[in-house]
Amino acid sequence: MILAGGSGSRLAEETALRPKPMVEIGGRPILWHIMKIYAAQGIEEFVICAGYKGYVIKEYFANYRLHSADATFDLGAGTIELAGDPRERWRVAVIDTGEHTQTGGRLRRVLPLLGEEEFCFTYGDGLADIDLGALLACHRREGRIATVTAVQPRGRYGAIELERARVSSFEEKPRGDGRWVNGGFFVLSPRIGEYLDSDQSVFEREPLRALAAAGELAAYRHEGFWEAMDTLRDRRHLESLWAGGSPPWRIWDERA
Repeated sequence: MILAGGSGSRLAEETALRPKPMVEIGGRPILWHIMKIYAAQGIEEFVICAGYKGYVIKEYFANYRLHSADATFDLGAGTIELAGDPRERWRVAVIDTGEHTQTGGRLRRVLPLLGEEEFCFTYGDGLADIDLGALLACHRREGRIATVTAVQPRGRYGAIELERARVSSFEEKPRGDGRWVNGGFFVLSPRIGEYLDSDQSVFEREPLRALAAAGELAAYRHEGFWEAMDTLRDRRHLESLWAGGSPPWRIWDERA
């Protein structure tokens, strides 16, 4: 399940006409990159929680093959011939969960579609070279209702250590400040519904706090690459990584 319903106000330069998960990195929506991370590891059924301008997501998948294949248009006959099958074999449900629904409320609305088994859950703006098999193994080993992926984001500024007026060490943009933060990429039991009470439930607030207090929130530590696209600066950074030819989150085989 992927949250894709927010308006992305901090990325307003890109989100005036499309939802944040449809902002492109390397000519593809960041949502596509996230789904490729999952599909590369065997997860190919997706429920996308749409809201703000959700029709853009629906139109993208409705025309996915047209975006991906060579096309011949016979205007006289009114036909279109598409050459080549899309590489993806995804099953994608795009569900309108309301434009103003909060994160927990979106999850609450789609829970009936997810059955009685554990499921993966993440945001529509974060990329990582995460090992989903290890994440699932952690969730099953710990036996909690929820498992969150904990990450240490890169620092935005260079860090220095001082000894009076002398710099004793300098590190350009070190990894965080030693604290772990929510990196998304959750695994959840259907019992998560017990912690979601309305459309205005903010998943990152009371539900996660209550789960932690009850001892029902496990953590999987991911020490590899992780980035979230919150601002135009973040988008430009991810775009530069993609343009470099070896983006760290591209764990899939381009030839597959």
